[in-house]
Amino acid sequence: MNVAVARRVASGIGAGLLVALVGVLVLLVARKGPTSEPWVAGRPLGVVPARLVADQAQVRTLDPYRGLGTWADAFDVDPIYASGEPSVSPRDLVDMAGHGVRTLFLQASRWDRRATGLIQDPWLMAGFLLAADQADVMVIGWYLPRWDEGDDDLKRLLAVDRFSVFGRRFDGLAVDIEWNRDDLGSIERSDRLVDLSDRLRRTVGADPLGAIVMPPVVTDVINPGFWPGFPWAELAPIYDVWLPMAYWSFRTGRNADPHTYTAENVIRVRLDLDDPGAMVHAVGGIGAADGTALVDPGEPLADIEDLVLFVNALKDTETIGGSIYDWATMGDEARVRLGDLMASTDPSSGVDDADRSAKGVIADPGRGSTALVGGKMGRR
Repeated sequence: MNVAVARRVASGIGAGLLVALVGVLVLLVARKGPTSEPWVAGRPLGVVPARLVADQAQVRTLDPYRGLGTWADAFDVDPIYASGEPSVSPRDLVDMAGHGVRTLFLQASRWDRRATGLIQDPWLMAGFLLAADQADVMVIGWYLPRWDEGDDDLKRLLAVDRFSVFGRRFDGLAVDIEWNRDDLGSIERSDRLVDLSDRLRRTVGADPLGAIVMPPVVTDVINPGFWPGFPWAELAPIYDVWLPMAYWSFRTGRNADPHTYTAENVIRVRLDLDDPGAMVHAVGGIGAADGTALVDPGEPLADIEDLVLFVNALKDTETIGGSIYDWATMGDEARVRLGDLMASTDPSSGVDDADRSAKGVIADPGRGSTALVGGKMGRR
């Protein structure tokens, strides 16, 4: 290639590049708006303080044992145990509250061939707890131990203690101490009861524990062979509240009197514990017939007219609360009557716990019942 040809080629390439460059500049100028978006704001962001919100742990107190309570067992609430439709459901909590009930004592676990887990149907228990929360009713979960050699009883009690739904736990735990249909001698049964109670106390710490016990009029007087040598002294420092099952409806003679039977059982509990100030929530019944159709418990029912005598006994013996076993075996008129009586004669309002411990003397129960005088059982 000669020099003239090379110059012409170079001149053509340069002209082409110039045209291309001008075209790019024209395109850039023709675009509207900025060629990039700013991503850093000039203004400082607002300060949002970090805040951790957590529900406070549910603190258990003695409050659920005070005032009016009611009861429901597995045969009332659980389709696995109920004969037909359950007679008590979570929907009843609103009705209970409307009748002045402060606490439902609910059987939350059983140990038998029909039991499907450590807790009664967890969905059902959750339903009761949530309904109770809405109705402003407290719930004590209770369990009947059978004194196994292993940890089955303890596992069930702790399952009740730890069960919760959306942070809502049972308001307390009570042990139903009455099982004697076993091959154990009374000493071995007592040893197992004390051992279970001690392990339970060490596990739950300072949480109040309720002891649902046989009525001492039965175990001390009517049938001492039911549980000879019952370990009151060993249990006294473990449990906080005592709930004697003082059912007078199938008793005879003086023990069929609601006031006499209730008062004497409360007094004997304190004597057996050697603690005149022991806190007692007495349980009466069974039920209260008022002329309406009721669930048949298979035992004679108390009468609606018995209720005033029962509540008077609670007041006279300075209990912290009382209840009738159970909700299903009380007619609506009886529920109204009991609620009114307890509201007007609140047995938990007269004497505080310190005064009760210091006095050691129960005011005149009247009606010729047994009274605690200077720490001795005496007849008036």
